[in-house]
Amino acid sequence: MQASTRRGLGTVAFVALIFSGAIAAAQSADMVRVRGTIESIDGQTVNVKGRDGTAMKVKLTDDAKVLAVDRKSLADVKQGVFVGITAMPQPDGSQKAVEIHIFPEALRGTGEGHRPWDLVANSTMTNANIDSEVASADGKELVLKYKDGEKKFVVPANVEVVMFAPAATSDLKPGEGIFVPGGKKLADGTVEAGRVVVGRNGVKPPM
Repeated sequence: MQASTRRGLGTVAFVALIFSGAIAAAQSADMVRVRGTIESIDGQTVNVKGRDGTAMKVKLTDDAKVLAVDRKSLADVKQGVFVGITAMPQPDGSQKAVEIHIFPEALRGTGEGHRPWDLVANSTMTNANIDSEVASADGKELVLKYKDGEKKFVVPANVEVVMFAPAATSDLKPGEGIFVPGGKKLADGTVEAGRVVVGRNGVKPPM
C-alpha cells in the first residue's frame, strides 16, 4: 500500500473518531470539549487559553492523534458533497450557517443527522448530504438531506469553510487554535485527550 493511501485511510479513521468523541462528550458528564488558543507546550501538556480567557491544561495521551484543518471556500460547498454545518435556527425554520466542514468522500455518512451543538448558545450541528444549492444575493441557500429528514440553510458568503488534513504533534504550536472534541476531565481539572484538532497557517478549528 502506498504511503499516501495509508495517510488517507488514517485521516478517514481519525475523523470518524473525532465525531464519535464529540457525540460521547455530549452524553458523558466527565467528557468535555475544549476550544481555545495554545499558549505553551510542556512535554505532553498543552496549556490553552479558553475562549472565555480561562487557563486550561490539556494532557495528551501517549498515543494522541492530531488532525489539522485547511481552509476551503464556499465554491467547494456544492450539491452532492457530504458536510457538517454548525448553524443557528432562524424564525422561519431555516438554519443560518456559522461554519462548514467538508468530509472526505470515504467518510460520507459520519455522524449523519441533526442535533444540538455547543459552539454558541442554541447552535445546532447537521451532518448530511447537500441535496441542492441555489445562489443567493449574499452566498447560497442549501438543502441538506439526512436519513430522518432535511434542513434548509442560509449560507453567508463569508462563512468559514474547512476540510480536515493529516497532522502531527509537531503542529501543536503556541498561537494556533485547538479543539478537543471529547476529552476526559480529571480530578485536578486537567483534560486528558487522545484526539485533538489544531489550526494551521492562521486557520482555526471553527467547530
